[in-house]
Amino acid sequence: MERIMERIMEWIIAINSKVHAFVWGPPMLFLIVGTGIYLTVRQGWPQLTKFGYAMRNTILKFTEKGEGQKGELSPFQALSTAMAATVGVGNIAGVATAIAIGGPGSIFWMWVSAFFGMCTKYSEVLLAVHFREIKPDGTVLGGPFYYIEKGLNAKWLAVCLHCLAVWPLLV
Repeated sequence: MERIMERIMEWIIAINSKVHAFVWGPPMLFLIVGTGIYLTVRQGWPQLTKFGYAMRNTILKFTEKGEGQKGELSPFQALSTAMAATVGVGNIAGVATAIAIGGPGSIFWMWVSAFFGMCTKYSEVLLAVHFREIKPDGTVLGGPFYYIEKGLNAKWLAVCLHCLAVWPLLV
């Protein structure tokens, strides 16, 4: 059994190194920014057209007082949670590293990728909300596993993604 596990790990490492060699570099730039550009054009530039709506329903509602329903997040709490999940410490360190290695010109390209990345994030959240599942007790379940399974009708792909997400915890 141990020998089989070693062979499986060797196979996974071999595939990972081939994929890594292909994707890391210009193909990765095309995949990330290209997807953002495609989604931006396809959805009608929501970073610009929905900006006022987003500001009215997040920033400007911070000062509103009122009692929400049980379990409901305030707009500030929702924005803070989304920002924390999106930005994280890795992005802060990544910006510092990019400026140190690439110089000030790297800031421009970070802005370009961030602008188009906003539409990618918008699409991800939109799919998560659309395909979420609300249990009878009020528990909300959602995320990539749900929109892959329900939106693409590809449970096998959702299971593969789940296994990839859990794999580092097992090793």
